[in-house]
Amino acid sequence: MANTDEPSERHMPMAWIAPLSEAVADLVTDGDTIAMEGFTHLIPVAAGHEIIRQRRRDLTLVRMTPDIVYDQLIGAGCARRLVFSWGGNPGVGSLHRFRDAVETGWPVPLEIEEHSHAGMANRYVAGASGLPFAVLRGYVGTDLPAHTTTIKTIACPFTGEELTAVPALNPDVAVIHAQRADRRGNVQMWGITGVQKEAVLAARRSLVTVEEIVDDLDPRPGGVVLPGWAVTYVTEVPSGAHPSYAQGYYERDNAYYRAWDAVSRNRETFTSWVSDMDRRAS
Repeated sequence: MANTDEPSERHMPMAWIAPLSEAVADLVTDGDTIAMEGFTHLIPVAAGHEIIRQRRRDLTLVRMTPDIVYDQLIGAGCARRLVFSWGGNPGVGSLHRFRDAVETGWPVPLEIEEHSHAGMANRYVAGASGLPFAVLRGYVGTDLPAHTTTIKTIACPFTGEELTAVPALNPDVAVIHAQRADRRGNVQMWGITGVQKEAVLAARRSLVTVEEIVDDLDPRPGGVVLPGWAVTYVTEVPSGAHPSYAQGYYERDNAYYRAWDAVSRNRETFTSWVSDMDRRAS
């Protein structure tokens, strides 16, 4: 059930419920900075595929652990820049479309900005907290500060200790997947979670795809609830995290990850995959 108020007439702070294609069309524009988070679990794959179908371009993609959905976005020509802390096909090997873009510029050149996991997580927390930067003890003994201009040393004003500062992340759009939402747009997730909450709170706009929309959310041990006022759009997309898993709904599709290695190694095979994805959606 979609909310019927126009954005300018919205009186109550709550998320709009809309189909995925409409939400992506309204939220994601060329040149945006997009964060799509989920740590091995609840990865927003269906939303990534919709961005590909809508042929968004010049995106800055942000993610702590870019895996195959970012490989697909990069190979489809959606990205010009990647901000990340690790990249790979988990349990299988490299991201071949990512590597091709960096090494040869196909289909378009890709700039990279590399951080540590701790650095990325702290950047989201700073963004969600309304702070300009985060401070941590990371990066000592690594080569990352020499290659990443957004890593700076800073002296503690109280002890003089040398620390590391990284700028806050405030994406234009954060995209996550969760198990459930209610009809007012309150979102609930449980199981292994990463920085989804922080990414949504740091972003200017947000999209949450969910397995199902229910009348009421029941308590879940260790669950995370994002209130409707913090979310721009909610859209019901069953199996929206496949081939990653959604605890309580389906398991990880390991065969898909293995098969992706062969699909992504060859440009022609990958291009056929993109065409097939478009045909399946039409």
